[in-house]
Amino acid sequence: MRMLRSIFLPLALMLGLNSGCVRAADTPPDVLARTTTQEVLVILKQEKELTQARVYQLVEAKVLPNFDFNRMTQLAVGKHWPNATPQQKKALVTEFRNLLVRTYSSSLTEFSNQAVEFKPMTIKPDATDVTVRSEIRQPGSQPVPIDYSMYKTDFGWKVYDVAIDGVSLVTNYRASFSSTIRQSGIDGLIATLAAKSPGSATKPAPRPGS
Repeated sequence: MRMLRSIFLPLALMLGLNSGCVRAADTPPDVLARTTTQEVLVILKQEKELTQARVYQLVEAKVLPNFDFNRMTQLAVGKHWPNATPQQKKALVTEFRNLLVRTYSSSLTEFSNQAVEFKPMTIKPDATDVTVRSEIRQPGSQPVPIDYSMYKTDFGWKVYDVAIDGVSLVTNYRASFSSTIRQSGIDGLIATLAAKSPGSATKPAPRPGS
């Protein structure tokens, strides 16, 4: 869990959008990452003590629109995805999203004085899938490389995987998901994920197509 939180803090900083779909659609992924990081840093530094309600408000407004949860869930479930019914796929996406949001929300409350440095990159005009590379820096610690896998959609660039020190978030979950499915089936995985939810009252509302 600690490793996952270390992933989500820089991801949270990178994805702190405070603008509409037009800007996101027109902005290259690396530029989007660098400029929007500062927006979230300002919020975190100004709001020293974030309440749980405020954390979920930030998640709902600034994070959810930048993920492709459908693609992330499909990649995490892997070879078992085609065997799921439409209802099961919908439930898997919902519960996986809730899992990621809970992990992300925890990382927000732990923010102190981390900084994120993005690496220069060249993007071809016709590119539709890129990796944005960065490092998270914290006083007294070695820089930690964070890579974001993003692809272009009609609504802008979306994140579908994150890697820390070369370890993929999706791959990490795929191993545990596969083990649960082998033991308890797809419904067992859905139930396992749902059992970790603190309650529907604290969950961000589902977004169509997310």
